[in-house]
Amino acid sequence: MNDEELLQYSRQIMLPQIDLEGQQRLLDSRVLIIGLGGLGAPVALYLAAAGVGELVLSDYDEVDLSNLQRQIIHCHQSIGEPKVESARQSLERINPRCRVEPLAERLEEDVLHTRVEAADVVVDCSDNFATRFAINRASVATDTPLVSGSAIRWEGQVAVFNDQPGAPCYHCLYGDSGELDASCAANGVLAPVVGIIGSIQATETIKLLTGAGEPLSGRLLLLDALSMELRSLKLRADPGCPVCSTTSRRSDLSPTT
Repeated sequence: MNDEELLQYSRQIMLPQIDLEGQQRLLDSRVLIIGLGGLGAPVALYLAAAGVGELVLSDYDEVDLSNLQRQIIHCHQSIGEPKVESARQSLERINPRCRVEPLAERLEEDVLHTRVEAADVVVDCSDNFATRFAINRASVATDTPLVSGSAIRWEGQVAVFNDQPGAPCYHCLYGDSGELDASCAANGVLAPVVGIIGSIQATETIKLLTGAGEPLSGRLLLLDALSMELRSLKLRADPGCPVCSTTSRRSDLSPTT
């Protein structure tokens, strides 16, 4: 680190859990963020500001007026632009040292697998469980830690998956049924709620990259903003999970005949 970087990240370096070594780990890290909406916006902003060396941004949508209520990485001038390009411009203003790779495309299975494998952490900020299941499969297959978040109405949740052997994966939590297929467009969401959840996702990502503290591995953090209560639920790995169980993973690796 040069003198400018030492000054820029000084308040973070002062934290004994991070120090110079942890800051250098951030500078050397690559994080894949999938979804540049209400959750991905604060995640990307905070990770860039914290000094993560490379952010790979994936979103195939464009900015529209209804996004601006909560997607704080975009602005009126960005309407009609690809979200990844709008986000890239904002991040370069925040921290030009952060390398940003925009991917304005839907990441399908093979490409998703490659992109997840190349990341130190993948942050799931998508808005549907089909995408979340696909990200989880790639995360399990590549042993890449996954920080998952979601929010709707006044509620939100965060969990960390696949960062420890034997830990539960996203599929263990929801099974084949997935979450309730609800959207913010149909149900609404309070703007600061996605900000809170996205900020927690960014915090968990920094903890994973630096080794600071205890991540939300095997736990589900639930937010009820109407009563402003946080609850943490213990999660267990499903021994019969078709994605992460020892048997299913061993069969995936078996040669075909």
